[in-house]
Amino acid sequence: MKKLKKLKISLAILLFVFLFIQIYRPNIPVEHHKGDTPILFSNKVDAILKKSCYDCHSNQTDLKWFDQITPVNFLIADHIKKGRSGLNFSDWGSISRPDQNAKLWEAVNQIIQGAMPLKSYTLLHSEAKLSVKDIQVLKDYLSSIAPKQIPDTAKVNALNRQYKNWTVEKPAAEFKDLPVDINGITFIPDYKNWVPISSTQREDNGTMRIIFGNDIAIKAIKEHQTNPWPNGTILAKVAWDQLKDNRGNITPGVFKQVEYMIKDNHKYRSTAGWGWARFKTPKFEPYGKTPSFTTECINCHRPMENNDFVFTPPLEH
Repeated sequence: MKKLKKLKISLAILLFVFLFIQIYRPNIPVEHHKGDTPILFSNKVDAILKKSCYDCHSNQTDLKWFDQITPVNFLIADHIKKGRSGLNFSDWGSISRPDQNAKLWEAVNQIIQGAMPLKSYTLLHSEAKLSVKDIQVLKDYLSSIAPKQIPDTAKVNALNRQYKNWTVEKPAAEFKDLPVDINGITFIPDYKNWVPISSTQREDNGTMRIIFGNDIAIKAIKEHQTNPWPNGTILAKVAWDQLKDNRGNITPGVFKQVEYMIKDNHKYRSTAGWGWARFKTPKFEPYGKTPSFTTECINCHRPMENNDFVFTPPLEH
């Protein structure tokens, strides 16, 4: 009897604590629309995104009853805050067209790779899972809005002008003072001598990219030690315009930018263990006006957290 009484008292205390903590609730701003919301893409695409993405990537969050229980609601609020900061479909109209295409491209590719929606989310929200048919609808839409790769005289002329400037200007590697980004990362000209480890294409903006790795990265790939990557790893992703000739051959056009991911889980502990930097145009102008620009990088790569924040798997060497 005494054991039963103690059990009842313990349960009563737990129930009291559970009910008491329900007083403390995070603020999750939610918009409620009485009428139809504007079509952003197409009826089919919008329906898929609303079903699978809007809870964390819009202001139209549909909280289920179990999402509102403390302490679960604090975890949900954190997911929503991070999701909206990276991509918020409620603010879509305020984004420039090129940025819209880029964000949609990144979002769909994260879906294709299985990084989104988060598995921890679909565990309790099974309706958010995407079918093979859903993913094909998104792929088809991306293809329909991608710039058509046709011979482009303007791009060829731009490449010729850029090459001419390079032949008369002093190479960046010979500069006494190399560009430094707002976070203190110095441009690394030696990436041109590194080994290519993978390549990607961005159909949304007609660019092609080659990813280079330094010696530490190459050694890690050979030894299958890329999750996590070892400290000292540097990945350089270089982007050019794509040029297509009359035969359909694709070649690099104008140089656009080079981005770096520098692994040091002590120095860059606050930014997921990676230092992030981007240098644009042939003058290698640092990207980002404030140190917080790395938030943009981390938010984009966050779905690949279980892959040490790296999207493109390296080819075997």
